[in-house]
Amino acid sequence: MLKPNVPMVKYITTWTNISLKSTALKTSILALFVSLVLFAFFDFTNNQFQFVQEYHEVNTFSFYLGVDGLSIYFVLLTTIIMPIALLSNWTSISHNLRSFLIIILLLETLLLCVFLVLDILLFYIFFESILPPLFILIGSFGSSNRVRASFYLFLYTLLGSLFLLLSIVTMSSIIGTTDFDALYKTNLNYYTQFFLFCGIFIAFAVKTPVIILNTWLLKAHVESPLSGSIILAGIVLKLSLYGILRLMLPLLPKACLNYTYIIYLIGVITIIYASISTLRTIDVKELIAYSSVSHAAVYLIGVFSNTIQGIEGGITLGLAHGFVSSGLFICVGGVLYDRSSTRLITYYRGMAQLMPLFSIVLFILCLGNCGVPLTLNFVGEFLSLYGAFQKSTILGVLASSSIIFSAAYTIYMFNRIAFAGSYSKFFNVNVPDLNKREFYILLTLVLFTLVLGIYPAPVLDGLHYSVTTLIYSPRMF
Repeated sequence: MLKPNVPMVKYITTWTNISLKSTALKTSILALFVSLVLFAFFDFTNNQFQFVQEYHEVNTFSFYLGVDGLSIYFVLLTTIIMPIALLSNWTSISHNLRSFLIIILLLETLLLCVFLVLDILLFYIFFESILPPLFILIGSFGSSNRVRASFYLFLYTLLGSLFLLLSIVTMSSIIGTTDFDALYKTNLNYYTQFFLFCGIFIAFAVKTPVIILNTWLLKAHVESPLSGSIILAGIVLKLSLYGILRLMLPLLPKACLNYTYIIYLIGVITIIYASISTLRTIDVKELIAYSSVSHAAVYLIGVFSNTIQGIEGGITLGLAHGFVSSGLFICVGGVLYDRSSTRLITYYRGMAQLMPLFSIVLFILCLGNCGVPLTLNFVGEFLSLYGAFQKSTILGVLASSSIIFSAAYTIYMFNRIAFAGSYSKFFNVNVPDLNKREFYILLTLVLFTLVLGIYPAPVLDGLHYSVTTLIYSPRMF
């Protein structure tokens, strides 16, 4: 029996892997190009759904797709983050590569469907359909405790979304339709709004996540592969933000207005708890995950302020967090972890001596995470807190503690990584700095953060008209 030619087999396998990755990357870039075309031709003076596609009687129901002034930005965020997620694990994942690429592209498709569907029942279906791919992604490609983390993710979010399903079924039975346009023209009585508000908010509180309900996120981030962490922080956490804008504010305005103070109290407690937890953790991925919880609480406060500035700020902060958190995960979960195989921040010191270019990029991203002026995070955080002050001065002051806390834990993290004495003996003196792939990925995220921070008009001007329709006044009814 002839023995296989080992070098030839390795060459064919390598060539096949490169071909598969290139095809997946080109597909995600094509989706980005299409979304940019939609954005270029989008009419921001029209509050109706645009580019609507109708598919009637698909499995006995109608399928509607379209975008408006709110969803177009989430579509853009998804198509920008997905190629970056693919490139982040370009060399680190080689086993079951075909399955990994299929899962990433399937996640992109399902996430885009969440932002594009114009039916509340289909919104729930696609909202939940991202769980199986994420479960497989973390369970198959994560680190040592990946199975436990994937079950936490699946069970927490599935249980929380049960309340969303019950609310949607109730709404459908009362109104007789699940179409967004028809639902927006109805006016539910106060008690119905209260019960629907409780059910929907529980689901989105798990997805945000707020205090007590954030255990799944920390485990999922820590054990997930890098691309999974990027998708979780950059896009999946924004599903709750989008759901609030799409379901709660327009459909349940009276309940949202009356129970804003409870949400503010939950948000303030979440900010303080997550920030203090961030200061004491020594796992770098867990540190950034806690940071994500804190920022999510800020934009949660912003969108419930019932002010144009607060809602625009919440959306802007959500977009900015998608860029900055993805960059931070690439820095610590990709660049440093690939070179050291450890997540303990104790081993990261003096990196400015060994990796100066990496330290500069990390510093810019840390400034964005702090909400320093001239970054998009500053615009979003400032407007969110401005809206909070207009709603409640005391809770606005407490929520503003996020500015101090974020500066404390972010700069403390940077100092422990880049400085804090000479470099650790754990690292080789010849450890390489950023390569071209890593540099261009991080440069893309830095440019979005800085350019839109200096000139945020493309985001704020586009949001303004759609956000005005979400403002509720009791005198309107």
